[in-house]
Amino acid sequence: MVVYTVGTFDLLHVGHLALLEHCASLGDTVAVGIASDEVVKLYKPNTPIIPLEQRIEMLQALRCVDIVIPYHELDYLTICQQVKADIFVIGEDWGRKPHNQDVEEYFHSQGKKVVQIQYHPRTSSTQIKKNVIAQNE
Repeated sequence: MVVYTVGTFDLLHVGHLALLEHCASLGDTVAVGIASDEVVKLYKPNTPIIPLEQRIEMLQALRCVDIVIPYHELDYLTICQQVKADIFVIGEDWGRKPHNQDVEEYFHSQGKKVVQIQYHPRTSSTQIKKNVIAQNE
């Protein structure tokens, strides 16, 4: 089974690792879609601190990740189909945006699973950034 998840994966931290290890527990292959800076600008106020190429390299170094594919458009369905994903793992902040609904509808129509998880409570990239700023004020 191929498990697919998406994200920015900026400032890689223990919460990301928990997500990716959970994905690995659900199937044989973990494919990760990683948002380009241009895509991140569409849904977050700030661009990533870590450049895309370095974020890709960090994810590729993890034992629990098999495939890393950058995406340059806010379209999750194309890569889901490309990697032949059986399970799509989403976070608690997924929302009901049209590009999100498209992929959910596809998975449900194909009899495939969408698994929503809660984020790891120990940390987040946003909180790390806030802490760094607060320490340097």
